[in-house]
Amino acid sequence: MPTKIKDLPLADRPRERLICFGPQNLSNEELISIIIKTGYKNSSAKSIASNLLVKYGHINNFQELNYNDLIKIKGIGSSKACDLMATIELGKRINKEVTSLNNLKMNNAKIIYDYYYDILGHKKQEYFYCVYLDHHKRVIKDKLLFIGTLNHSLVHHREIFKEAYLVSASSIVCVHNHPSGNVLPSSDDLNLTTSLVNVGKVLGVEVIDHIIIGENNYYSFFENNDI
Repeated sequence: MPTKIKDLPLADRPRERLICFGPQNLSNEELISIIIKTGYKNSSAKSIASNLLVKYGHINNFQELNYNDLIKIKGIGSSKACDLMATIELGKRINKEVTSLNNLKMNNAKIIYDYYYDILGHKKQEYFYCVYLDHHKRVIKDKLLFIGTLNHSLVHHREIFKEAYLVSASSIVCVHNHPSGNVLPSSDDLNLTTSLVNVGKVLGVEVIDHIIIGENNYYSFFENNDI
């Protein structure tokens, strides 16, 4: 029968070890067990944490955890799943160079890359976002508009420009990821961008850039004189 945390010597309990030695000296299993807090009959929080690490292979894979997958794991209900996801998301935000786009002025494509890499850099499907700017090129909002298959996003012009009108945007930056990691634009990317730019000219909403996020790199249509 697995040992319960309360049955461990005080000095071996994860919370007590964190207090005495600091979180940097705890194992991944111990840190996760602190977040999980409790186990269930015949299985401790440490056992559940160990099972999670075995199931997902490496702590880096935890960035892809989602609520529906977590609640399927024995010993993790809605509350524990929410606690884990909130903790992971906070960790992502702490390590971001750009934590929020709100009211930022878009001076260069790297600002977009720094913000979106943690969001899109490890996705297995294509995600298409639009960043809506005012006439000073400050961000009004960003919005996820489409999720595609591994190789293609189905992008509707009307949804992109409808949102621009709703928020009174003067210009748009489009952003999507390439799960392959290769940031070079495909023929579909080139055609889509040309089409969006042309529609934007007619509607009076300028498409100023389209940025592709890949593996530790990005491609800016504006910086490469493709827009």
